[in-house]
Amino acid sequence: MSLKGINAYRKGNLKQDVANADPHKLTLMLLQGALDRIAYAKGAMERKEFDVKADFISKASAIIMHLRDTLDIDVGGEVAENMFALYNYMIERLSDAHINNNLNILDEVSSLLTPIRDAWVQIPEDAKQEAFEAKRQKRQAV
Repeated sequence: MSLKGINAYRKGNLKQDVANADPHKLTLMLLQGALDRIAYAKGAMERKEFDVKADFISKASAIIMHLRDTLDIDVGGEVAENMFALYNYMIERLSDAHINNNLNILDEVSSLLTPIRDAWVQIPEDAKQEAFEAKRQKRQAV
C-alpha cells in the first residue's frame, strides 16, 4: 500500500474520531497531536529537512494556540490563567526552536506538555461527566 493511501486512511479515521469525541477526548487528541508534531519536527530538524521542520512546528504552535484560546478564564480562574501563560511560553519556545534549530528547546516544550497530557488522561470519568454537564447547563442558561 502506498504512503498516500495510508495517510488517507489515517485522515479518515481522525475525522471519525473527532466526530465521535466528547470535549475531554478532543482536548486529549489536541495535546497528543501537539506532542506528535513536536516529535516530527525534531526528526526533521535532525535530518536537516528545514521546510518539513517549519511545517510541523507551525502545526504544533497552532494546536497550542487553540488550547490556549479555548481556556475559560472565568471558570478556571488562576489555574486557567497559569495555563494561558504556560501555553504562551510554549508557543514562544517553539518559535525559538524554529529560528535557532535547537532540539533542546523542542525537548523542553515536550517536557512541559507531556505532564499536562498525562494529567488529562487521569481525570476520572465522573469528573469529566460533571464538567460536561455544568458546561451544557451554562450554555442553556445563556
